[in-house]
Amino acid sequence: MPESARAERAREAREARRQQILDVALDVFSEKGFHDASITDVVKAAGVARGTFYQYFDSKQAIFHELLDQLIENLRDSIVGVDVSEGAAPVRQQLVTTVTGILDAVDQQRQFVRIVLRVAVGLDEEVDAKLSEFYGNLRAFIAMSLRRGQMLGLIRECDPQLAAVCVLGAFRAVVEEYLGGDDKVDTHRLALGILEFSLKGLLA
Repeated sequence: MPESARAERAREAREARRQQILDVALDVFSEKGFHDASITDVVKAAGVARGTFYQYFDSKQAIFHELLDQLIENLRDSIVGVDVSEGAAPVRQQLVTTVTGILDAVDQQRQFVRIVLRVAVGLDEEVDAKLSEFYGNLRAFIAMSLRRGQMLGLIRECDPQLAAVCVLGAFRAVVEEYLGGDDKVDTHRLALGILEFSLKGLLA
């Protein structure tokens, strides 16, 4: 076997073992709670030596950071802008598709999302910074989209920054209420509800 092929197989094996530890750690955190879970619990559940664990992670906080990075990356990948070019789908339909996609991304990682909702804020400065940056970027994206919608005559006159805070707040509340538990949810229905509220308000 060529040296390059052996190196690639070794790399793939390392990545597989790293992901295995992450997956097992997530199960342990979910069962015991992040603060009560220990590295010993993770090592035993993963069936690896303690030394093997430390080849990949130096603490359980490091695992949390890795899982958080994966969640944020998946959420970012699900966020797309509105296409207003000729022949594009109606804006409302695009928005429903985008919001549904974001909710699907959350739903697919609901096990970790529950942990984030319970312990992430204040866990450590790096976690706070990552969450703050993600929410800040998302808020800026929403505000920019609202300003663009105003220029196109799709959004009424309002303060885009304030409106973006309200939209993001509503989204986060829906995630916490409906995706913070174990019940199966219809993400498309939730997306419709978020958009109906955000775009039309409550007055008849």
